[in-house]
Amino acid sequence: MHKLVGLTLLGTILLFVSCRTKPNITQEELSRRTQELFDSVAAGDKSPWQKYFADDAMYFDEKGRNMNKSALVADISPLPKGYSGSIHLGKVQSHIEGNVALMSYDLDEKESIFGQDLTARYHATDTWMFRNGQWQIVAGQVLRYYEDPAQGPLDSHKVSAYTGTYELAPGNTLTVSSDGKQLFRQRGDRPKEALMPEAGDIFFRKGVEGRILFHFAANGKVDTLIDRRNNEDVVWKKVN
Repeated sequence: MHKLVGLTLLGTILLFVSCRTKPNITQEELSRRTQELFDSVAAGDKSPWQKYFADDAMYFDEKGRNMNKSALVADISPLPKGYSGSIHLGKVQSHIEGNVALMSYDLDEKESIFGQDLTARYHATDTWMFRNGQWQIVAGQVLRYYEDPAQGPLDSHKVSAYTGTYELAPGNTLTVSSDGKQLFRQRGDRPKEALMPEAGDIFFRKGVEGRILFHFAANGKVDTLIDRRNNEDVVWKKVN
């Protein structure tokens, strides 16, 4: 009898301990904690970042920086005087399995700099892990959504100077043409792509990161087209 009571008591204790330490968490709670993190950014409040990031966390931000927890927390500082802003979560998705939770979400940022309003959109993914009785982020990564630059006016006096054939290598050419209102570039039999003016001799393609620049030689004529990608240039020489 005493043995049966002892086994029953032991089973009850183990069940109680198991219930207490079971790593349950919901997407709603992860979202709440994550929003708390970004609500603290404008004020420079480091405490949520200290609380929700594990000491051995890895964080990769939209600027390409690889930071540990110390560097990440040190990067949190109040916005300067004349600045204000907010960051809100959206399109949250998650996968929670055992003691690991993955959460992916968008971030919509609004910033005001002395009355001038700016916006930016990001996508982030965090890995939460239940260790030592608590859920913390062990890895995070943020990417910025590409946005086209503001379109500027097209200098109609330069259109004819831009048009022509450009060569990357023998047999590898592209053509720049115009319909009188718009510039286009075309490689071989591929569809034409509109070149949108940004400023001066700088153009861009909608939805494509990078710039197209036309270089004028000393004689006043365009001699090269520069396809600038991530600050590296692919140079096409004008052949006619």
